[in-house]
Amino acid sequence: RHRTRAVGVEGDAVMNRQTIQNFGEAFNGKTPSKGEQRSSGHPILKIRDIDEVGRFRGVFESFVDEDFYKKHAKKKLKSGDTIILNAAHNADYVGSKNAFVTDELDGVIATGEWLIVRVNGANSKYVNHYLRSPSGRKSLKNFVKGIHLYPKDVERISVPIPSEAEQIRIANLLDKVEVLIAQRKQHLQELDDLLKSVFLEMFGPSAPGYSDWEMVEIKDLAAPHRGAMRTGPFGSNLLHSEFTDVGDVAVLGIDNAVQNRFAWSERRYITNEKYFELSNYRIFPGDVIVTIMGTIGRSAVVPSDIPLAINTKHLAAITLNQEIADPVFLSYSIHSSPFILNQFKSKNRGAIMSGLNLGLIKETKLKQPPIELQRKFSEIHARVDDLKISCQASITDLDALYGGLSQRAFKGELDRV
Repeated sequence: RHRTRAVGVEGDAVMNRQTIQNFGEAFNGKTPSKGEQRSSGHPILKIRDIDEVGRFRGVFESFVDEDFYKKHAKKKLKSGDTIILNAAHNADYVGSKNAFVTDELDGVIATGEWLIVRVNGANSKYVNHYLRSPSGRKSLKNFVKGIHLYPKDVERISVPIPSEAEQIRIANLLDKVEVLIAQRKQHLQELDDLLKSVFLEMFGPSAPGYSDWEMVEIKDLAAPHRGAMRTGPFGSNLLHSEFTDVGDVAVLGIDNAVQNRFAWSERRYITNEKYFELSNYRIFPGDVIVTIMGTIGRSAVVPSDIPLAINTKHLAAITLNQEIADPVFLSYSIHSSPFILNQFKSKNRGAIMSGLNLGLIKETKLKQPPIELQRKFSEIHARVDDLKISCQASITDLDALYGGLSQRAFKGELDRV
C-alpha cells in the first residue's frame, strides 16, 4: 500500500490521492434467512430502515437471535461507517442510498444489501462527504457491474486526502450546509403533516356536519357532458414513436402527477395533425388527473398555464362540475383520504404495481361537503403550497451550494477567491 502523488496545494494543505484500501476497508453486510429472522432480539438494518436522504427512520422492523448476532459479529456497524446500497433491480438505483452511521446504529448488523466502508486512517465524516459528492457518486457509478457494487471495487476508489486538520475543516463546513438542507426538508414534511391535519379536521368523521353530508360516487361530481371522465388513447392510436421533444400539444402521463402536485418532469408532445385525430382526449385546466397504472392513485390538478394537452392510457382525467366539486379538494381526497385509498386497494386486491380502470374510479365513494368548505380548503392548500415551493427552492439552492463547495474542497480550492 502506498500514497499516490500530490495533486494540488492550497496554503499548507497538500491534497494527496489515496485509494480507500490505503486507509480503510469495504465489505458487505449479512442478510439473515427468513428462518433466522425474529420478531424481537438484536435489530438488523434493512434498506427500508434508511430514508431517501440517508437518515435512520427511527424504528427497526427485523431482528435476529443471539446466535446469529454472535456468529456474524464482524458485520456489526460502527459509528463513523458509511453504508451504501450495493444492489438493486435497476443499475440506476445502485448507490442511491448512502448514509453515515451514528451512535444509534452502532453495533447493529447490516443486511447484505449494504456495502460498508470503514475508515481507519482518515476522517470518516470527510470520506463520507466525498462519497456523496458529485465526484464520489461518479466514482461509485463507474464501478457498478450489472446491478451490483462490490467491496473490492469500492476499495479502489481514489479519494483526495489533505492534512487531518483540513479534512476536519471541510467535513465541518459541509456538515453545516447539510444541517440547513435537513432543516428545510423537515419544514417540507411539517407542511405536509399540517395539510393532512387540516384536511382531517375539516373533512374527517369528527368534522362538524360530517354525518349530514351525502355519500356520492366520483362520477356524481363530474361535469354533465359526455367524456367528462376519460382515459387516453389505447394501442396503435398513440405510439411512442409519434412523440416529439417540442410541439404545441403536450402528452400527459403518470409522471405528471407527483405527491398531489402537477409536475413538468418529462415533456412529450405530438403534432397538431395528430391532435386532430385525438381531440376527444383533450385535457383542460382544472381537470383532476389520476394514475391508473404503476403506483395507482397519485393525483394532481392540471394548472391554468398548461398548454393544449391530451392524456395517455395510463392516466384518467376528470372534468368536474365545479359548482359542486372543487378540483383541489377531490385531488387531495384521492391522494390522501384513507377511505378512498382503502377502496382503491380493495378494488386492486392490494397490489401496488397493478392498475385501476375508469369504471372503478367512477364508482369510488366519498362524502360531499358543501362547496364553500371545499373551496376554503383549496385556499389553505394554495397558501401551504406557496410555502412548500419557497422551501423547495431553498433546498435546490442549498444542494447546489453543497455540490459547489464539495467540488472545490476536494480539489484543494476551497480558499481560492
